[in-house]
Amino acid sequence: MKNIIKELRLKYGITQQELADKVFVSSRTIISLEKQKYNSSVLLASRISGFLSYRLKRKNQAI
Repeated sequence: MKNIIKELRLKYGITQQELADKVFVSSRTIISLEKQKYNSSVLLASRISGFLSYRLKRKNQAI
């Protein structure tokens, strides 16, 4: 399965550290996820998708 975390993070102009802070993990965890060297828990996957979905909704409202 394609990992789209980095793709979406870059699309929204979010640093690895900013994403890590928003989902309560270290930047190393985000780096490992992006390199597909770490499988996230369901909770972490939910936090990341929730945050990125929020960013997407917010960006669409501005258009």
